[in-house]
Amino acid sequence: MLKADRGKYPEIRNGKPIIDLDSQKFVKIWQGPQHPGVTGNMSLEIILSGDEVVDLKTHVGYLHRGFEKLLERRKYIQGFTIVCRICVPEPDTNEYLYAAGIEELAGIEVPERAKWLRTLTLEMSRLTSFLMWIGGQAAAFGMGTVGQWSLAHRDFILDLFEEISGGRIYHLYIIPGGVRDDLPAGFSRRLEKTLHDTEKLLREIDIVLFNNAVFKMRSKGLGIITPDMVDKYGIVGPNARAAGFKRDIRKDSPYLIYDQLDFDIITGNDSDVYDRARLRWKEMKQSIDLIRQIISRMPAAKDYHQPLPNVLHWKIPPGETYVKAESTRGEYGYYIVTDGTECPRRIYVRGPSYTHAVKVLEKLAINTNIADIHGLMISLHTYPPEIER
Repeated sequence: MLKADRGKYPEIRNGKPIIDLDSQKFVKIWQGPQHPGVTGNMSLEIILSGDEVVDLKTHVGYLHRGFEKLLERRKYIQGFTIVCRICVPEPDTNEYLYAAGIEELAGIEVPERAKWLRTLTLEMSRLTSFLMWIGGQAAAFGMGTVGQWSLAHRDFILDLFEEISGGRIYHLYIIPGGVRDDLPAGFSRRLEKTLHDTEKLLREIDIVLFNNAVFKMRSKGLGIITPDMVDKYGIVGPNARAAGFKRDIRKDSPYLIYDQLDFDIITGNDSDVYDRARLRWKEMKQSIDLIRQIISRMPAAKDYHQPLPNVLHWKIPPGETYVKAESTRGEYGYYIVTDGTECPRRIYVRGPSYTHAVKVLEKLAINTNIADIHGLMISLHTYPPEIER
């Protein structure tokens, strides 16, 4: 089918495109929910004129997880097996926020060493999430080798998570009052070796991906997020920082021990797919530096957990709180309400993927080529379970 005349389609009425599929100018295709070009169990309804996208709608509803309602029907300690599944590649952010909310409502003070251990796991988790993401971003433009490299190195970090928690994917390491255990003997040495190998990987990715003429040609100028979109669409994290916004909760509202670490907020200028990828690559290097700072400055005290009451009959006083943290996708928040019973009264999870994968993607996709939808979607870094909570 030949591409339609750009001056004649689509007709705009009341701010919306009027598309007549019977006119033979347009065709509808579905991408997903099971498709290598979609970031998980969601589907894209795409209207094309030739190979150009004239309209796109995001469809969810393929997971039906209901995390928030499950949490409201479980005792507090039982919720930790649920929250980590809201974001599989980066579960520790959910563990921390759920624990931090409970601690604030219950009046629990976390030992100093536990704060350092929590920050360590959050930055390690940040690395694993970014390594999975950059492999997908490269593969979206035909460079699957980068994905093979990055997933292998992600596994090396998961090996370290297995050492400290017993689990590779879901760690359940952060719990109310602190963490479940201290670091095993020799952990710092093995961690440093993995960080050294990851640095070498990042140098190779810089050569193979960011200096690749095809990647530059296809990603530069694609999916530009303009500064006026950031607040209007609720864009956060690297997607906002690539547009020049100096926003990072680790700096703006410090939690744990981030106020004791030395780092700057990294920003971009071009705010396209290439710029967002480059910014995240820099943030991976930053996480490596933060992990080294944590290991070198961690207090020697061995107190890593505060004693708790019987967690199977734990009644937290009535109250409400909102806690937030900086995930790899931006602001992640938990709103928790308690009523004095053994279960939470209400839990609401604010995941960055909701706005990025729906409204932002739907806007940026217009007038792009169908072959670039995958790369554009990956550049926004979204996880469907955060949407279907």
